[in-house]
Amino acid sequence: MPQELIYRKNVLMLLADGFELMETSCFTDVFAWASFHDTVDIKLTSSSISGSVKSAFGDFNLTTESTIAQLNLDSFDALAIPGGMEWAGFFENSLSDEFIEVVKHFIAQNKPIAAVCVASTCIAKSGEFTGREATIYHSQTGKHKAKLEEMGVKFIDKPIVESGNVITSTGPGTAVEVALALLGKLTDRSTVQATRHMMRIPQPNKDWYHPQVQ
Repeated sequence: MPQELIYRKNVLMLLADGFELMETSCFTDVFAWASFHDTVDIKLTSSSISGSVKSAFGDFNLTTESTIAQLNLDSFDALAIPGGMEWAGFFENSLSDEFIEVVKHFIAQNKPIAAVCVASTCIAKSGEFTGREATIYHSQTGKHKAKLEEMGVKFIDKPIVESGNVITSTGPGTAVEVALALLGKLTDRSTVQATRHMMRIPQPNKDWYHPQVQ
């Protein structure tokens, strides 16, 4: 007989114009692979302001499954926010009132949130994360780090930072680990390890960490 499902979860993925495909695909693939397990059923729903977004690279147009206005936020167990490129309009969408209200809802409900790269700014702008630790993409200009700190968040220069139920990270190369970390908050350690094994994702070693700006 099939094993009874233990983890049946709904995850909302917010997408903005200028989103990065790599960061988006890590969430879609990790949750799909995890759902091959008899004990896991994770549905990922994409949403955006207008119902359509354009990628930063490759000129891909993506139609999301819903608009933010159509969502019932109480029906979701977690939130995922891939990052994107400023020059491609990412912050115009991701720092909008519509986006920030969604973030506030998940923080208020203490539900898991995972943000990749500069999407950390969305969490900081909510005003509900003051004094807590997070990370973000940090370059020689320092502008993203400065923006995070201006919003009252303590910047930590590590690939991934977890503060309670909130996961933030530093760039596209961290996206698969962020997705696995979010999977861990929705299921258990053995499910994460089994999914990592099936997908042939190596475990990061101690050398994975290095300061972003040398």
